[in-house]
Amino acid sequence: MDFFEVLGKMAVILFTIAAGYGANRLGYLGGETDQKLSKLLLNITMPALILSSVLNGDNRATLSEILSLLWVSVVFYGIAFAFALLVPCLIRGNRDEKGAWRFALAFANVAFIGYPVAVALFGPSSLFYAAILVLPCNLLSYTLGPLMLAGAKRFRWQQLLSPCVVAAVVSLLCVLADLRPPAMIGEILDFLGSVTVPFSLLVIGSLLASLPARQMLTSPKIWLLSAVRLLVMPAVLYFALRPMGLQPMILGIAVTQMAMPVAINGTLMSMEYGGDTEALAQVTFLTTVVSIVTIPLIAALFL
Repeated sequence: MDFFEVLGKMAVILFTIAAGYGANRLGYLGGETDQKLSKLLLNITMPALILSSVLNGDNRATLSEILSLLWVSVVFYGIAFAFALLVPCLIRGNRDEKGAWRFALAFANVAFIGYPVAVALFGPSSLFYAAILVLPCNLLSYTLGPLMLAGAKRFRWQQLLSPCVVAAVVSLLCVLADLRPPAMIGEILDFLGSVTVPFSLLVIGSLLASLPARQMLTSPKIWLLSAVRLLVMPAVLYFALRPMGLQPMILGIAVTQMAMPVAINGTLMSMEYGGDTEALAQVTFLTTVVSIVTIPLIAALFL
């Protein structure tokens, strides 16, 4: 794999986060503005992105390929949740911190960064396969995610009917039934969802502006979690999937998606439902920065 091509993709992501950081310092973002933007992203633009990423795919797989991808996703999230349950128990922290760490290990940034990286490594046809592989992420992150972050006392069953959960379920049903929306609906969803990635990265940058950079870069706990998220977990997944005789592209997509930094929507949900937003923003920031090097490294080593 081309190390420098992936490196360029990651530099674009980091630059957008830096722009959000600067916007906060200039007074354009922060406080109530970040809160409102997070609601807009979670309730309108992100559901549109989830739907458009699957329904607008030009390259449709067969039902057997889709079922194979979903089976790979079982292994994928089985490993992710095993690490999420085990690793925070070995690190000292309060309940809210451990909730943030569990989310960080369970859910990678498979959409905002993962999709562009998949296309860069495997071509445009890989986007549909990547979207199918991470469909469970959309379901689990918006259902179990708030439970991890806020705890049972602050969890509400109404969260299971959030727009993102509904969008993920509709996407899965449409894929299994091979349903395609009218072209105009697909275009609307694609246009609306396209703003999600840059605005989410801007919000993350704005949130990071209020955190001490020294604390983010000198915490051994954050570095340990980042190493597990970015290096250990993709390596374990590779050796778990290799004996299954998968197509090289499917194996490559799965391993690189596991190597993604922490999911950005976790920080947005932590703001929405309650949780240790600072702890999650810290590990999101560090994993995003370090992944500029680790994703090309994983691609060079295993693909």
